[in-house]
Amino acid sequence: MKKIALEEHVSTPAVSKIYQNPHAAQTSGAVYAQFIQEHLWGNIDHYIQEMAQNEIDQVVLSLVSPGIQGIPDPKQAVALAKATNDLIDQTYVQTHPHQFSAFACVALQNPQAAAAELERAVRDLGMKGALVNGYTDLPNGQVVYLDDPSMEVFWDKVDELNVPVYLHPRTPKPDQRQIYQGYPGLVGSAWGYTQETAVHAIRLMMSGLFDRHPNLRIILGHLGEGLSQNLPRTQARLYKQRQGATGAKNQKPLTYYLRTNFLATTSGHFDTDAFKSALKAFGPRHLMFSIDFPYVTNEEASNWFEQLQLDPTLKQQVAYQNAADILNP
Repeated sequence: MKKIALEEHVSTPAVSKIYQNPHAAQTSGAVYAQFIQEHLWGNIDHYIQEMAQNEIDQVVLSLVSPGIQGIPDPKQAVALAKATNDLIDQTYVQTHPHQFSAFACVALQNPQAAAAELERAVRDLGMKGALVNGYTDLPNGQVVYLDDPSMEVFWDKVDELNVPVYLHPRTPKPDQRQIYQGYPGLVGSAWGYTQETAVHAIRLMMSGLFDRHPNLRIILGHLGEGLSQNLPRTQARLYKQRQGATGAKNQKPLTYYLRTNFLATTSGHFDTDAFKSALKAFGPRHLMFSIDFPYVTNEEASNWFEQLQLDPTLKQQVAYQNAADILNP
């Protein structure tokens, strides 16, 4: 069954140099850390071979977390975003256009520049939208989330271009990690990613963004970062508190936006019960196959998906057609 994978990561040599982690082997284990390092850049022939073996028709590449979002200097971030998009395009997409496409990275340290770079990447390079790695670092230790009013110029451009934005996780800010003290393995993808990204998504819903831009499409990985199960309770509690100070500006229920403006992928979350929950919450048109390579293998993701007991038409829709529709409107 042919498939499209949308959350597949690369890290250019320049970006890897910025985020060198001498403790990677200690925190992730030496073998796992080495595998990731070997597959974040290049090794293209092997990548294409694995794609063919697992019937992966196309891969949408994106810059690994925290990517451009982790650079507090706006000028450096803007320059690196452009250089990174160009290099991914030249190295992967131009050389193998049938196998690879990409989501643009953007420097939201300067929202106007981010909008301009997104337009260039989409119109000139043929990129499929943008991937944003959570909150964006600013000078002096400040951060900004995507619901900030300064982001409106970026969302205007996303709306104009009619492309999706993939909201990818990053670890919580260092000053918000006390709950993980003594359990460093929980800070990242094991738990901290989910907590951080789910709250970010709810902020977007409550901000009124989708009332101003009802056609926006946000993609979440990992079967929706737990929102398929947890968002109905959040919605119910906010309704109970509606006469109090909730900060909400949304005109519709949160679950409406989840089903209308959000899509989810299977990236890195290969649990059948969780898949069924996400399918019900997001709807059959808004769930898509993905892998999260190289943090999981192409074979691992594909083998799990192939064994799912689904109606064949629905299975092909999730594996391929939903992604094809959103990537090629």
